[in-house]
Amino acid sequence: MSSESEIALASTIRIIKKFGAERVSDDAANELRKILERIGENIAKQAVDLAFHAGRKTIKTEDIILAAKNYQR
Repeated sequence: MSSESEIALASTIRIIKKFGAERVSDDAANELRKILERIGENIAKQAVDLAFHAGRKTIKTEDIILAAKNYQR
């Protein structure tokens, strides 16, 4: 993972507040951001592998959905 984040800190704060938090520390929002980025990177890598295995260069919705199955409840 690069040192520059792909996800804005304000976005993670909004996600946490959406579920009822009144206040969110920057440290908590930053930790969520790091976790979401790691998960996103793993899903993206798996989706690329799936498309490559299928002989495609284009990542399709179904690649993302299949790659994300490990993270869904």
